[in-house]
Amino acid sequence: MFDIGANLLHPQFDADRAAVLERARAAGVTRMLVTATDLAMAEDAIAMCRQEADLFCTAGVHPHDAKDAPEDQAALAERISQLAEDPSVRAVGETGLDFNRNFSPPDVQRRVFETQLTVAGELELPVFVHDRDSDGAVYEALARHASRLAGMVVHCFTGGSEDLDRYLALGCAIGITGWISDRKRGGALRELVGRIPLDRLLIETDAPFLLPQNAPRNWQKTQAPGASSRRNEPALLPFVADAIAEATGMPAAEVIAASSRNAKRLFRIG
Repeated sequence: MFDIGANLLHPQFDADRAAVLERARAAGVTRMLVTATDLAMAEDAIAMCRQEADLFCTAGVHPHDAKDAPEDQAALAERISQLAEDPSVRAVGETGLDFNRNFSPPDVQRRVFETQLTVAGELELPVFVHDRDSDGAVYEALARHASRLAGMVVHCFTGGSEDLDRYLALGCAIGITGWISDRKRGGALRELVGRIPLDRLLIETDAPFLLPQNAPRNWQKTQAPGASSRRNEPALLPFVADAIAEATGMPAAEVIAASSRNAKRLFRIG
């Protein structure tokens, strides 16, 4: 399995990060993309990947952190380009727009997003995209740059039917998380997931967030003593695949094989 989105540098993993990696491997997660949300984290992600052959990472600025990125967009572009010289960097991101909380002003988010899309096109790297309540603004930005991008994945997709159709028409891959297993919030996604072409489907945990609701309630107590009962980790990726299988009627093994194949192709991993 390939977990295309894991925030392994999140403080929730500080006490047992090595054990988290071991549990992931034991569960069959053989590749992980470490998500960086700012430039300093990208540096740390690269350092981590250099120590672990099965880890790769992103380099970029999350919309929440856009306010702290260099105001000089040329300097921002140059720094991302420098980070991307390391072979462990396989995508620009996490980048996008989040107008739900506006931790960064919308105009700043837009500017930083545009810069990263331009850089990704120049570097011939895919983009790892965050979209929350952008009302089509993320799609419009991607559409302007799509012809120059090496690939696009809308990670942690929770949008509606129109969002899915537009992203698929644009050529985007779609990342599915444990959101699909949430019986209260994930109903719409369970209805839509079967419309994602098998060659565009990717699976991810977005750990430590979005704990799959179909995982055993005592999983952390028995497998990760000391961890919060709500903490997600890459070892729980099989439950995301199981939830997709349940929603689509497709065997979980087929979900896993296809998503892993797609991830290796998108991120150019042999």
